[in-house]
Amino acid sequence: MKTRMEFAVSGMHCGSCGLLIDDEVEEVPGVTASTTDVRRQRTVVHLAAAVPAERIIAAIAEAGYTAVPA
Repeated sequence: MKTRMEFAVSGMHCGSCGLLIDDEVEEVPGVTASTTDVRRQRTVVHLAAAVPAERIIAAIAEAGYTAVPA
């Protein structure tokens, strides 16, 4: 099982964008933490259980952004 996944995220403009993404991703069962770096346009997700990348991408999309595995 992966314990960490990283995603390239587009559409972020400020720190609030990163916080919004982290809030959505951390709602996904199995996710223990999400850290978004707006400058690098990356989100790092830490997992306690197996979570499909598509589920994380969907959570990021729910926040209004586009993501792909990095």
